[in-house]
Amino acid sequence: MLALGKLIAKHKNLILIFFVLLLIPCGIGYMHTRINYDVLSYLPNSLDTVNGQDVMVDEFGMGAFSMVIVEGMSTKETVKLEQEIEKVNHVADVLWYDDLIDTSVPKEMLPEQIRNVFFNEDSTMMVVLFDETTSTDNTMEAVANIRKIVKDNAYISGMSAVVTDIKDLVESEMVIYVVIAVALTLILLLLIMDSFAIPFIFLINIGMAVVYNMGSNMFMDDVSYLTQALAAIMQLACTMDYSIFLLDSYRENKIKYGDDRNRAMAHAISNTFTAVVASSLTTVAGFAALLVMTFQLGANIGIVMMKGVIIGVITCITTLPALILTFEKLIDKTTHKPLLGEMRKTSAFIVKHRWVSVIIALIILVPAFIGSSNYKVYYNIAKSLPKDLPSSIANDKLNDEYDMGCMHMALLKGEMSTKDKNDMMNSMQDVDGVKAVLGINSIVGPAIPSEMIPDSAKEMLKSDDYEIIFISSDLKPATDEMDIQVNSLSEIVKKYSKDSCVIGEAPLMTDLARLSERDHKLVNILSIGAIFLIIMFTFKSISLPAILVALIELAIAINMAIPYFMNQELAFIAPTVIGTIQLGSTVDYAILMTSYYYKNRLTRKMNKKEAIENSHRMSMTSILTSGLCFFGATFGVSVYSNVDIIKQICTLLARGAVISMICVIVILPALLWILDPIIIRTSLDMIKDKVAHRGKDGIKKENVVNEAKV
Repeated sequence: MLALGKLIAKHKNLILIFFVLLLIPCGIGYMHTRINYDVLSYLPNSLDTVNGQDVMVDEFGMGAFSMVIVEGMSTKETVKLEQEIEKVNHVADVLWYDDLIDTSVPKEMLPEQIRNVFFNEDSTMMVVLFDETTSTDNTMEAVANIRKIVKDNAYISGMSAVVTDIKDLVESEMVIYVVIAVALTLILLLLIMDSFAIPFIFLINIGMAVVYNMGSNMFMDDVSYLTQALAAIMQLACTMDYSIFLLDSYRENKIKYGDDRNRAMAHAISNTFTAVVASSLTTVAGFAALLVMTFQLGANIGIVMMKGVIIGVITCITTLPALILTFEKLIDKTTHKPLLGEMRKTSAFIVKHRWVSVIIALIILVPAFIGSSNYKVYYNIAKSLPKDLPSSIANDKLNDEYDMGCMHMALLKGEMSTKDKNDMMNSMQDVDGVKAVLGINSIVGPAIPSEMIPDSAKEMLKSDDYEIIFISSDLKPATDEMDIQVNSLSEIVKKYSKDSCVIGEAPLMTDLARLSERDHKLVNILSIGAIFLIIMFTFKSISLPAILVALIELAIAINMAIPYFMNQELAFIAPTVIGTIQLGSTVDYAILMTSYYYKNRLTRKMNKKEAIENSHRMSMTSILTSGLCFFGATFGVSVYSNVDIIKQICTLLARGAVISMICVIVILPALLWILDPIIIRTSLDMIKDKVAHRGKDGIKKENVVNEAKV
């Protein structure tokens, strides 16, 4: 690495020109990356609920649907509106009562349960069917165009409307997220660093890394809106440490090599590469754990953030050295006294009162793990949006006026006798929360013979191999009651036709809840295991990884317990993402202090007291800087965002960084003090060096005896 460091330092101008030019294709790639606003689309295709949507497109030319409530219109006006909606591009069909029976027949002749689905006092409901799946660009465009047609006369509910609102909201806020994160981080760096120019150089370097990362996303099928909104913020928060490592190393080498700036930077690059790679491994491992999730949103976030960390390492040893060397005179001219000094007195106070921190940690331990094991989680995507959005208003109106929480579809495969079909629909009707079951068989009766049903309705609801039945539910999606209902309906459908299934918004969320619970456990186990192994090989120790991982897990438990005691529900993805990111990113704080302690005990021959005091004093400022930058990059977004999932993730990240920072600074010295006898007997290099035999002065006892004899 030293040879590469010399090459980078010598050709700093070429390095800058190359990486500036690289921004052009990456910027183009950034703008051409498809953003996916439907997190449910990341459910695996092996699920019946997901596969059923593809069958709908193939068999019926329909992939998604929305319920439209029309108020204050006559039958004639409603028919006209229906016809206008049908003309909208990518609207496959519109299902209203005139599709089931001629409008010349009074609506009172419809069976009561069917009439209650379509009518309520002076309003009526129609189902708009789209020719593509829920979250395609064409479906969202169709929803937007329908809203222009209906204006104030109608309300559009359903998942496609929710996804469209998410798109509009996130697009309006995304740029502001980055601006807020950069602004707060800049303010903190200006206060913490000892030069006014350095924070700008750091942020320019990381900004370039963000563009490279986001531009390379073009080669992925798509990027989730959560990934797109959070990637730049998390990359800024997770990789700022690397810039600080390089600057500190460069300044140390400048003292060593005097006026030879290029030589000092070459050695700084070499030293920093080793330190940064070791530091980044835990962060990469945390994000890599997300790749095993069955729910592919985890892989989407994990891949982008792993790239971000790796690119952050690359720019740290290429563009950042070139920028520092280029603007070194400006850095020197803008030097000032930093807000955070060595903090010797504060460090001494913390180490001296280590037993107080142990007692506080033991007091917090039980409620932290109780709370972190019992917080509430919600899976309803619409719940993450403000109540004044069009889809939220429409969903509330659907629930209040039609007593309908959502609508499912039973996709029946193969021929079924009329008797079996009637028996199946009667069984469905008896399931708790089912308001109405709507199919061809539910309309035909003594008052309405089969001949009165239009052929268009039969074609809409029946193909050569499949038949559709609509199921109206008065329960809300993603509730325990809805899960029971969906499972009961699926059992009934499978009983009469094993290849049939129940699909729709609520069944998808039921599958999401089931997979998320499994994914959360698996990701936690893998991230803990991977980071444990990395620390174990780094220090060649069994005890140190157990201590450091346990400490950060305590910080995570405290962080996740707060929502429980505040009676706050968390979005389903937040706990999984936070558990692995907080562990992977903030365990570096503990590794930094432990590295000083380890070196002090092993190489510098210090006794326990000296080693811990020195390591705490040497690392405290760096840990505070890293933790505060992480906090600054995420806190502002948590305050500003109107998307609850983004707000919660940023809140948990900001709070988690501060909690981990405090735990490391306050509790870790006490743990190292108490467990030092175990550490020196379970760490390979310390065992070989017989660290356990060192006396109070840090000198081996046997050497003292020999010197006395002489």
